[in-house]
Amino acid sequence: MAHKYSGGCEHVHTHADHDPIDNHTCHCSVCKSVTGQPTTHVVFFKHDDLEVDKPGKLKKQPFNAKNPDGPLELCTCAECGTPIMLDDKQNRIRVIVPNLMGYDPSFPAAGYHAFYDPATGVPKPSDGRPVYEALRPDFVWPQGS
Repeated sequence: MAHKYSGGCEHVHTHADHDPIDNHTCHCSVCKSVTGQPTTHVVFFKHDDLEVDKPGKLKKQPFNAKNPDGPLELCTCAECGTPIMLDDKQNRIRVIVPNLMGYDPSFPAAGYHAFYDPATGVPKPSDGRPVYEALRPDFVWPQGS
């Protein structure tokens, strides 16, 4: 059965049949450090909406090296090292980066810019999408399970 969204690698697959709860272009220093990209397309799903077929084949490490006890863990394939998702130890969200985690290039575009900091000296995005210094103001974190 085809899923609305699917990704992963040859060894571990993720999928969701529900829409994401957030879809943004991230400008934060942690995403820049982890991905090596100047900005990162980041998508949040409710934790239970993004399923993993072989969770036992995931290697987990802290997402933020400066906050190793933080809630997010970067999950990579234990066999090939491909990044699969970010998992939230509080079971609120699971996060994907479509261009790095095996998702189709036609994945819906980000709706806004998050964590833009003018102090970095990077010009403010001017593509017509809203720009915020954090997540969009109406974002509400889901309850953990």
